[in-house]
Amino acid sequence: MKSASAYGLIAIFPRILHAATTVDKRVNLYADDNLAAYGFPDGHPLGIDRQGAFLRETDKRGLLSRVARHASVEALRTEITRFHGDGYVEKVFTAEKQGLHLLDHGDTPVFPGVYRASAHVVGAALDGLAQVMGGQCLRTMQPIGGLHHAGRDHAAGFCVFNDLGVVIETLRQVYGIKRVGYLDIDVHHGDGVFYAFEDDPDLIFADIHQDSRTLYPGTGRENETGKGRAEGAKLNIELPPFSGDAEFMEAWPRIEAHFEKFKPEFFVFQCGADGLRGDPLAQLRYSPAVHEHAARRMVALADEFAGGRIMAFGGGGYDRTNLALAWNAVLAELL
Repeated sequence: MKSASAYGLIAIFPRILHAATTVDKRVNLYADDNLAAYGFPDGHPLGIDRQGAFLRETDKRGLLSRVARHASVEALRTEITRFHGDGYVEKVFTAEKQGLHLLDHGDTPVFPGVYRASAHVVGAALDGLAQVMGGQCLRTMQPIGGLHHAGRDHAAGFCVFNDLGVVIETLRQVYGIKRVGYLDIDVHHGDGVFYAFEDDPDLIFADIHQDSRTLYPGTGRENETGKGRAEGAKLNIELPPFSGDAEFMEAWPRIEAHFEKFKPEFFVFQCGADGLRGDPLAQLRYSPAVHEHAARRMVALADEFAGGRIMAFGGGGYDRTNLALAWNAVLAELL
């Protein structure tokens, strides 16, 4: 793993501790070397340079001085197992010792420090949640997070632990918040979240993604609207390859109406940047205006229904310039 200086973190992110004085304490930003370590070697699309690309743009825009900057903490196994099964967590914990090369069927390699880095992603999310629920901040930005493909008992799609699922379960089990709004604008369907809560009527799910017939993971058809008592609580919107801002904006009112119907008490926003034009793994053609619009409207919905409480997670995005622009558009709207 490269040193912190190789990422430019020392120069552009000098304080990675809980900040006592900031211009705007409404937003916590989570970024440190433990989070940067979540990534795969040998030219894998999800490398360990993504956080640095984001932070350089954040600094360039003057946003670092406006957020409360926080370090991650390593989640306890008892916290991770609020969503994941014990056996799967043990598999990740022992993966290096056992000499495993893959955690799934090909997309999610074992990398040095895989358990620790993955547990820090979850720990950062849980610390952010505690800060929001404790009133220390109103919103959080978790650029290295949003690992929406991991299932309760398996890795998938570059995702080891599903920090989003752990947050949702923690909202229910610890804080007594049941009706949670989940928006996912990543180019890939958030299958790890969707199927874990497919029959849960209080997980108000909306996901806009590239047509499931043309892209991994091949799920998220528009007729998938929830099962049993959850029928109608799930919204999947598919866009044809090469769709751009116009198609997203045309579909957006359906998302807003969905949340207005169910009035969630807390919002979780997975703002993957892999739908932007030029991403190497997909074919949508968004500009950062999509993320700006979605974040602005999500903040408005959170203000209306959830006392302003919203957490944003970076998710996918494999062109470094694109992710820096998209995630900073979100951060600016959170502020």
